[in-house]
Amino acid sequence: MDAVTLTRQLIDIESISGNETAVANYLYGELTRLGYQTRKMPVEGNRCNLYATAPEAGSRDPEVVFSTHMDTVPPFIPSSEDSDKIYGRGSCDAKGIIAAQIAASERLRREGIYPGLLFVVGEERDSLGAKVANDHAPKSCKFLINGEPTENHIALASKGTLRVEVTARGRMAHSAYPELGESAIDKLIPALTRLRAMPLPSDPEVGPCTLNIGLIEGGRAPNVIPDYAHADLLYRLVGKTDDLRRNILATAGDQVEVTFPLKLPFLRFRKIEGIPKLTNWGEPLLIGPGSIHVAHTEGEYIEKKQLVEAIDLYCRIAKQLMK
Repeated sequence: MDAVTLTRQLIDIESISGNETAVANYLYGELTRLGYQTRKMPVEGNRCNLYATAPEAGSRDPEVVFSTHMDTVPPFIPSSEDSDKIYGRGSCDAKGIIAAQIAASERLRREGIYPGLLFVVGEERDSLGAKVANDHAPKSCKFLINGEPTENHIALASKGTLRVEVTARGRMAHSAYPELGESAIDKLIPALTRLRAMPLPSDPEVGPCTLNIGLIEGGRAPNVIPDYAHADLLYRLVGKTDDLRRNILATAGDQVEVTFPLKLPFLRFRKIEGIPKLTNWGEPLLIGPGSIHVAHTEGEYIEKKQLVEAIDLYCRIAKQLMK
């Protein structure tokens, strides 16, 4: 298994969230070619997760499963490489990780150890693939080794996610007579300004809760008073959300509508000796090659050295967990 070649092949298949079918079909073919019993797990429309097990294990479900996601954020960036790094969208988040996990599974198979492989869709948008997969977990699965770019260090915690949608509504009018209309943008901007200035909680080990205003849209034309404006916000959480949600509602004010379409909890992890339960797939361990600091950037890359080290690391962790 050449992890560098597979990483580049996966990067060159565009799989922005919602459009993962082509990369899932490619991986299905590769895993089947390698002899895995591979199952497509329907998620939505023609989108599917993949779950693969080694036939040598017979009817026994694996105790350890390697998992990560197949989707990427936009825009699509094709692969390239130099002597040290592989570049392109998804190189570290998380197509290089897929390649490392498959290579680790192949090595373990040769040693008579049979982990499972679970690759999901939608992680970068709404985690729909993970939600569906959680309802199809094998009862025997004790540990989920989840791949995210942590520079091959075991993560002690994972920030949660709170997606917030802020919508303002107004009344259209000719721009020469603004008094006849009601500007939705004039309502949205002050609400966002207040939210940006709102103090956010912090954790002494993990750091602060953060806010990103990722999308703003609205208006009709420069000469029309806008009747609609909307913003998508993302808070990365370091604790519970109840107080934060109340503060967001109070700070945004009554000139806008605020909804919370997605919440993923803040999680603390422990070392291998006692990892807390995260999903029905067993106790989670979060680790993978690549740096989160270059994920989602124009110059996203993964170091080839870390990719190779991750294969060794995944094998070592799986063996330790299965003792």
